[in-house]
Amino acid sequence: MADLNPADIRAVLFDMDGTLVDSDRAVERSWLTWAAEYGADGPAAYEMAHGSPSEPTVRKLLAHRNEDEIRRAATRQLELQYDDLSDVVATPGALDLLAALGRKGLPWAVVTSADDRLAKARLTAAGITPRVLVTTDDVATGKPDPAGYLLAAELLGVPPENCLVVEDAEVGLQAARSAGAHTAALRGLDGDLRLRSLADLEKFLN
Repeated sequence: MADLNPADIRAVLFDMDGTLVDSDRAVERSWLTWAAEYGADGPAAYEMAHGSPSEPTVRKLLAHRNEDEIRRAATRQLELQYDDLSDVVATPGALDLLAALGRKGLPWAVVTSADDRLAKARLTAAGITPRVLVTTDDVATGKPDPAGYLLAAELLGVPPENCLVVEDAEVGLQAARSAGAHTAALRGLDGDLRLRSLADLEKFLN
């Protein structure tokens, strides 16, 4: 952690699923159910979808289908996720970290591969209300394209090079690097900071 100076960080940009929100079981259920309906490999679909918008994953898995079938399948996949919130909660340390950022006056945003409806449903279930939320409805291309992180930085009024992106998926880290931001990585991934938990980030920023 010594290579990155906390004084250089003027905003924190969070991924949602797996980073601020524990929705792993809900996401897995949706992909397994969807895959069974469409004759796809459920575990492979879940793995492929991690950190990415649903539609590109559906397109890869159903490349042999026509455009109308693919669109209907992508819509169905999202429908399975919208109402499955029974065990969606904040990840350990998330609420404490966001409170600490508030006390420090450090702005933060959420940048997610979910659409607006799904993002708001999951964040509400987790008790998280971001001032700035960037979803796939706000950008033409999702992660690993940097557009979402660039937009969040712009909305916060902070240069990307002074933003720290917190991610748990490689596609999100790719997006952050392409945006020119610093990275903090969960789940054993490589970033400028490697985090065992969000508590590590709270300690670093203090």
